[in-house]
Amino acid sequence: MDDLLKSGDYARKQLYCPSGLVRWSHGSRFELARALAAARAGGRLLDYGCGDGTFVAMVHAGFREAVGLDVDPNQLAQCAARLGHLPGVRFALTPAPRDPLPATREWDVVTCMEVLEHCLEDERRRVIDALARFVAPSGLVIVSVPIEIGPSLAGKHVARMIAGARGLGDYRHRERYSPIEMLRSIAGLPIARVPVEGRGPDGPYRYYGHKGFDYRDVARELAARFTIAQRFYTPMRLLGPILNSQAWFVCSSRARPSAASEPRERSGE
Repeated sequence: MDDLLKSGDYARKQLYCPSGLVRWSHGSRFELARALAAARAGGRLLDYGCGDGTFVAMVHAGFREAVGLDVDPNQLAQCAARLGHLPGVRFALTPAPRDPLPATREWDVVTCMEVLEHCLEDERRRVIDALARFVAPSGLVIVSVPIEIGPSLAGKHVARMIAGARGLGDYRHRERYSPIEMLRSIAGLPIARVPVEGRGPDGPYRYYGHKGFDYRDVARELAARFTIAQRFYTPMRLLGPILNSQAWFVCSSRARPSAASEPRERSGE
């Protein structure tokens, strides 16, 4: 399994990075995700924004079906070539923005990790709605996003600078902050988010990097759509959001009122 994971672009840069700090931070994230998903072991798992398929490969043995969705057809083709032989594993494209979402509330676990920070605001809300459409009434939605505000940002920025100087992963392409932007971000104040724009083989694209992302926006949007049962912060869970790098939300569908408890429409008034 290690050889399969190492052949993935993301896993090679993060889980098997020469930097012990990077390996620890991202490794602890995947271990927490595995532990949270295990609450619905034996069911069906959907990973929305699966990237190189690392998480699907790590957990597939515990589920009768594990499916990875992603927006990049080329990456999905690589996932299928590397991991498609694993029992119960398959990969598919995420629904396009204008495609109707299937009303298939049949997935026991729906994960969406390190995805929402890259979505423009309207797209982020659309993805959250998609998660609600996919998860079973008794299922779990597990979301993780990076913490890019507060004191932890200063530490992350220094770590990225060091990793970039060492030529590790893509850290040499990290986003830059002006002194004012850094101070505002550390203080928890908003700064402008500038989308990355371009044109690829599948047409134009627009997405955000990490700069200016506020995990609290995602928390509010999830709370409007789900019941947030648990919140975690990693990799040092006891320290809360102040000195951690990721925020986690374990969500469940909101119970719908029974027919007997719903207000009845009055007539004749």
